Amino acid sequence: MGLFSSLFGGGKKKKASKATAETRGVHMPNLNLPIDEKFTIHFKKNGGKFLYCDSFTEVSDALKNIVQENHWEELSFFSMDPRLEEKFSKENVVFTSNANASEIFFTTCEHLIAQNGSILVSSNQLKEKKLNELPENVIVFATTSQLVESIGEGLKSIKKKYKHGIPANITTLKHFQATNENADDFLTYGSSSKHLYLLLLEDL
Repeated sequence: MGLFSSLFGGGKKKKASKATAETRGVHMPNLNLPIDEKFTIHFKKNGGKFLYCDSFTEVSDALKNIVQENHWEELSFFSMDPRLEEKFSKENVVFTSNANASEIFFTTCEHLIAQNGSILVSSNQLKEKKLNELPENVIVFATTSQLVESIGEGLKSIKKKYKHGIPANITTLKHFQATNENADDFLTYGSSSKHLYLLLLEDL
């Protein structure tokens, strides 16, 4: 994922071409864009906050910064993923299984969809809950190997991975906070918008 390194890594941070972001609308496919760049453009257009990390130490630091930025030091994180809780057990994060007792949902995902900058999740992350039953603030931990071009490709990958029991409740997180860029087409179609952070770990 060389693009992520050039955009966000090593202290020499560069931004994706402004002209590229402005001339390509979310509904205008560009087959020439690399998958990682396409995801970045659409994800930011959706209003998501993106933190690229090339080590788990950087993930830990980014998570601490998110907590401090939002003054969440005294709050518990709602999670339904025991593996995630185990991975972050040494990060001074207090977890709760009660969604009503938390303002933050901490989760993994199935895939990151480059086509529209959405995040594909399933019952592995949500159990039986609907998106509007989750806290408004969401932190997603994912890896670069979870990037796929389209929802169709993501569904095929899920079917291949879970041969003995495809998870239910498959849906996408797509509508984040409105920005100047997406204000005119910020439509939720009944789904709940979320204040979303993506902690993306380089694993390729």
